[in-house]
Amino acid sequence: MARISLNVDGRDHVIEAEPEMPLLYALRDDLELSNPHFGCGLAQCGACTVHVDGQPVRSCVAPLSSVEGHRVTTLAGLGTQENPHPLQVAYVEEAVPQCGYCLNGWVMTAAAFLRDHPNPTDSEIREALNDVLCRCGTHMAILRAVKRAAAQMG
Repeated sequence: MARISLNVDGRDHVIEAEPEMPLLYALRDDLELSNPHFGCGLAQCGACTVHVDGQPVRSCVAPLSSVEGHRVTTLAGLGTQENPHPLQVAYVEEAVPQCGYCLNGWVMTAAAFLRDHPNPTDSEIREALNDVLCRCGTHMAILRAVKRAAAQMG
């Protein structure tokens, strides 16, 4: 066990954990955050995506030791109810959520992508989100939401 210092959504935390423990477990179990979600545990579905220093990272395979001293942002830290991120607004406006389990991965991946690509084409959006999975089949609504958010942000 080690004392691990984390900055999550702008707040500093210290937890006692093994350095190789996945970040996801610390976020959900130690910090009691409801997002990100555990999906596959193999970094293949995206449900666990967070930002580390602004870059999307699959927290189910990121050891705590790899994020100590870095800024971790979860879906809850992306926006607030009073000031939501444009993607959060667009997902509601486009009625994207069905079961909602995968939304964390879609929003966090798209947010990092849109930051670096403010005027994306449909094919660029599809490529950027290619590795995030949704079993409900809301892919077309997700594409519309990302395009809507890009227009609002641009």
